[in-house]
Amino acid sequence: TLLFFLFPGTDVGVSGGSASKENAAGTHITAQPSLLTTPEPWHLLVTQTPAKEKAKEGETVVLNCHLNSPQRPSLTDLMVKWYKEDEKGQMDLLQNNVTVLPNNSRVFMSGDLSQGDASLVILNVTTSDHGIYFCEVTLPDGKVVTGDGTKLRIRRALGLFGIEESIGTIIGVVAAGIGGVVVLIIVLTPQLRRCVLCMRQGSRQ
Repeated sequence: TLLFFLFPGTDVGVSGGSASKENAAGTHITAQPSLLTTPEPWHLLVTQTPAKEKAKEGETVVLNCHLNSPQRPSLTDLMVKWYKEDEKGQMDLLQNNVTVLPNNSRVFMSGDLSQGDASLVILNVTTSDHGIYFCEVTLPDGKVVTGDGTKLRIRRALGLFGIEESIGTIIGVVAAGIGGVVVLIIVLTPQLRRCVLCMRQGSRQ
């Protein structure tokens, strides 16, 4: 009985002890991350392109958002949210892959989420659509990953004869300036007449 206890004890202490301890430690090291990082396969990269986008009123805009995960898990399990930030603050456009704006069918998610495409489409854009748009993804473990954002600028639509509103405004200002000059001439005309009379009288004397 003594030999039986010594032999295993010696074996564990000398030849197998360190290996067993290493194996035990190794088991803990691999087990803990799998528990803590169930999302370890869920390392996700959210890429938004382009960084800046321009459009005219009435056009359709596509804001690209692509999801990339090295392990390629089921991307359809992800919850996508789009929101906009402007001078008025933050406004949610899309939550859980669905448009949340009331009575608004202009904004919706396009593309195949299973292929990592969570792009946003805005139909018939208006000047109120300007702002910075963010694509935000919530992973199954609750972790949130957000893209760098896309800044959208909207130009006013072309007016009559293809002249933009800004040009029309300039023309209005110029017309107002000309009108002001005409008024000045009318106001100054009596004074000019007086000066001319004064000059004539002076020359006669």
